[in-house]
Amino acid sequence: MRRPVLLPVNLSDETYAGVTYHLGGALVPALTVELNDGETVYFEHHVLLWKTAAIKVGIRKMKGLIKRMVMGMQIFVTEAKGVGQVAFSRDGPGHICPIHLEHGQAIDVREHQFLAATGSITYDFFRVRGVANILGGQSGYFIDRFRAERSEGIVWLHGYGNVFEKVLAPGEMIDIEPGAWLYKDPDLKMTTRVMGLTAGLFGGSSMIINRFTGPGRVGIQSMSVTIPDKDPKGK
Repeated sequence: MRRPVLLPVNLSDETYAGVTYHLGGALVPALTVELNDGETVYFEHHVLLWKTAAIKVGIRKMKGLIKRMVMGMQIFVTEAKGVGQVAFSRDGPGHICPIHLEHGQAIDVREHQFLAATGSITYDFFRVRGVANILGGQSGYFIDRFRAERSEGIVWLHGYGNVFEKVLAPGEMIDIEPGAWLYKDPDLKMTTRVMGLTAGLFGGSSMIINRFTGPGRVGIQSMSVTIPDKDPKGK
């Protein structure tokens, strides 16, 4: 099996879907997006780093408002538009990776690791249950789903540590520590497996892994994260 490939850390003048962007920074990276008239990019408000004065910032309402309120998810994101530049960064070391989506494509992303997306990308979420013992005793977690419904577009993610990508062939499998996967293609099958440790010091213990089965791609972050449970009903 070929090893996962490290994604680019620094990019300059990269263009996709009519949008030019730049990635830079060795420890706490920053994304800079160049916007032209009619283009928009949306993001969580706390990730804004700087912008040129001509860029206007407003509120973008999310779909499924009631569902989001019940589940304790954010119901608004911030949107930038105008002519100029806007930059984003999270308050932590890591690796910003761009996901280019063709019209009709989608990507599943671990919650709280979305950085920004072009306005053509829709944003929804679903809950993964039955995995209480893989994330610190919690009852599950949310996965964000981004889809290029109207036209091609870009989603930028913040991975902790460095981000590697593995493209799996049909039937090919890879086991990943549950806190280490960052994104996956929606059709990529993911299951949870309990591996018994029966010898030596760790006899009688177990290890939890997520098994991914191709075809499709999966992103791996070298620094694992644990997401707290946010279901107000405790389900």
